[in-house]
Amino acid sequence: MPAEPRTIAALARALHSRELTAGAITEQCLSAIADRNPSLNAFITVRADAAREQARQADGEITVGRYRGPLHGVPISLKDLIDLDGTTTTAASRVRQGHIATADATVVTRLREAGAVLIGKTNLHEFALGTTNEDSAFGPARHPLDPSRSPGGSSGGSAVSVLAGMAFASNGTDTGGSIRIPSAACGLVGLKPTIGEIPTDGVVPLSGTLDHVGPMCRSVEDARIVYDVLRGAPPGQGQQPRDARGLRLGVLRDYFMALLDPEVATGFESACLRLRQAGVELQDVTVPHAGDIAPIYLHIVLSEAAAYHAKTLDSRPDDYTPNVRLRLEMGRYILAEDYVRALRGRDVLRHEVDAALTGVDGLLLPSLPIPAQTIGVANVRIGGSDEPVRNLTLRLTQLFNLSGHPAITVPCGTTSHGLPIGAQIAGHLSRTPALLDVALAAEPYLDPGTSR
Repeated sequence: MPAEPRTIAALARALHSRELTAGAITEQCLSAIADRNPSLNAFITVRADAAREQARQADGEITVGRYRGPLHGVPISLKDLIDLDGTTTTAASRVRQGHIATADATVVTRLREAGAVLIGKTNLHEFALGTTNEDSAFGPARHPLDPSRSPGGSSGGSAVSVLAGMAFASNGTDTGGSIRIPSAACGLVGLKPTIGEIPTDGVVPLSGTLDHVGPMCRSVEDARIVYDVLRGAPPGQGQQPRDARGLRLGVLRDYFMALLDPEVATGFESACLRLRQAGVELQDVTVPHAGDIAPIYLHIVLSEAAAYHAKTLDSRPDDYTPNVRLRLEMGRYILAEDYVRALRGRDVLRHEVDAALTGVDGLLLPSLPIPAQTIGVANVRIGGSDEPVRNLTLRLTQLFNLSGHPAITVPCGTTSHGLPIGAQIAGHLSRTPALLDVALAAEPYLDPGTSR
């Protein structure tokens, strides 16, 4: 057993056997926060005293044989959209100054019951309405591998907290890709479960019909551990790898490959080759109305976000960051008939994803068309044209929020500058555990050089 395990699975074994203590590992995370948070800006709130007390209680329970499962004594961070009783939920906005939660969100209750150590609340793109984590009342979170770059968003602080060793996992939210985008940018595993599987009560909404909560971790096994807790399932006993040989994956091309950074394209195709060599059957599949994803998504998200923010847009408009306020105001000009038409379009896309999944175990595509970008860069040149960073980063993830299908990003290599590349696998509706089985089997071949 390594002295400093990096995954939840390894740490859980060490805590259960008493080779390590929750107190020691919590101090290690707090030390990492003290050292790196001033430059990376991952956390808005650090709960050092409360975390130490939770770790002390976990050690006492484990010592007397009251082990609760693989999250017992494990430091976890929370995106600061999620209510933690007695702690401010800022949503990274001046609009919510002084808003102290009076109860735990259901997902927090489940983490407490599993014995997790809740170490703090992480930075995000204000109200989760952005993909770079730049528009925050607390300043941008920064990428641990290159602080001049964005870690992605909106759950950027969550990704930074895990990659920088400040927590062993984080819980993010995902409305158009906000778990998968920063996870891919930071070389992590990020899971968006099936719509409705994980309760969102006590979570500040962006779009009530598209919001998801899910884990951000270092491995698929870790994602399964946290997912089981979040959905209220009994603590798992460890996921047994499925043989990759015989897996069938549908590769989404056309729209999904049309705008890719060349190194992302090369890394993804190399991962496909490794999967084929491992005995995975790959076949090209299509989503005929993929070109309509972005307008359908925007008509739903902006309408629902504007409705939620209506009062404060009128009473406190200057407390929003300018870019977020502009997007929210745009939602006020969407006609009801356009919103209803978008809901119908969402149904069409759901049926098309179901059709693409016919006869295969999952759909395979890149997670993020571009590697982590320099903070402040609004456009990037791809395929001979300048494309907005926001549009590109959402391009490959939005579909599965609209359709509701579970989707997971897994690292699949790095660029020549050492920036992570992610591959995304989407699974059948209401079959997230089966998707995790597929991802676990594919993980060694997607990025065999990764050490987590």
